[in-house]
Amino acid sequence: MSRGRKPATIPEASHLITVAPSAPSWLSKDAKAEWRRVCAIMVHRRTLTEDNLGTLENYVVAHGTVREMARVIAAEGYIVPTEKGPRKHPAVSIQSDASTRARLLANELAVTPTSRGRAAASANSAGDDGSPMGM
Repeated sequence: MSRGRKPATIPEASHLITVAPSAPSWLSKDAKAEWRRVCAIMVHRRTLTEDNLGTLENYVVAHGTVREMARVIAAEGYIVPTEKGPRKHPAVSIQSDASTRARLLANELAVTPTSRGRAAASANSAGDDGSPMGM
């Protein structure tokens, strides 16, 4: 029972972006810096397309949130006093959620060393007909 064959590589999108676009003006300083860094990588690898700009935007927002919450935690601490006693600072949970989102989106964009390695290994393991070697 076959479920279909996965492509060896992602087909090149018809709207490839060859010059890194400016970061949206509403992004935080940290998010803008990450936008510039990741756009340069993706343009160089020819993986930045109009189709993945939304994913990139979500990734840099999450990355910026992680950095912002790190500053809040550094200034205010992990524990905050409340009427019911000490509690975990809300920024800890916000940072954790944003970190998870950033990691997942970075993998989707293939901008981490691990995700790039997987993408390259996947492309190299396909035979001439697109099927896995040895199958």
